[in-house]
This record gives sequence, structure tokens and C-alpha cells, in this order.
Amino acid sequence: MNRLLILLALGVTTAALASQAFAQVLRCVGPGGRIEFASVCPPGTKAEPTGIRNNPGAVAATPEKSVAERGADFRKRQAEQQEAAKKADEKARDAADRSANCESAQAYLKSLQSGVRIVRTDPKTGERVFLDDADRQHEIQRAQRGVDSNCN
Repeated sequence: MNRLLILLALGVTTAALASQAFAQVLRCVGPGGRIEFASVCPPGTKAEPTGIRNNPGAVAATPEKSVAERGADFRKRQAEQQEAAKKADEKARDAADRSANCESAQAYLKSLQSGVRIVRTDPKTGERVFLDDADRQHEIQRAQRGVDSNCN
């Protein structure tokens, strides 16, 4: 009989504790207007429901993604990485081309300014033609524009 009473008392205690775990949070207004929040208000206080449930076991879990969704996310990230690498390579190539064009334009400008005779090929006849002073000044201005546009 004692065992039965002990088991009954243990069952009642367990039920009481379980109901406490999922109890509603109450607003307890005590004497002097002191406010406390608890699942059970102390004696001498007025209990007001807050509408908040105390359910610590009910944590909002994010649903697991399926294998297909994870695979799609992986492929999307992989494609983004490839696109970023492609843009970086293109940018590096453009920088290298710009640097080469800058060096070429600076070398041509220096040769024009040094007074060395510059030879061109006439497109109509195919003969070699030397630049005269007027053409040289025009070429210096054009070469300077090339330096300005490629070396900045």
C-alpha cells in the first residue's frame, strides 16, 4: 500500500511539474503597484494573463533542405564563383593590355620628341615617307592623347 501511495504521489508531482512547464506567463500586480511576471503569482498579488505561453520545448526549427535543394544551392554557388573568377581574369587581362598600350604610347611619344626621323609607309604607293615638322607636331599631339588615355 505504501508503494501505491508513493507512486501516486510521484505521478501527481510529475503532472504538476509538466503543467508548469507549458503554463501561461502571468502578470502579477502586487501591493504598491509592483509588477512581476511568473507562471504562478505569489499570494497577495493579482494575476493578469499576458497571452504568452511558456513552452521551452517548442523551438522554431528550420526545416531540413532536401538533397535536390542542397545540390541546387551548391551548383548556384559554384556558378557564381566561376562568374566571379571569369570577371577577375577579364579585368586582369584588360589591365595588362592597358599597361602594354601605355608603354607603347610612351615609347612612340619619346621617339617623336627626340627628333629622330620617323618613317611611314604611304598607303597608296607603298613608298617610305619621312614625317616633316608639321606632321611631327600633329603626331606628338596624337601620341600625347594616347598616353593620357592609356596611362591614367
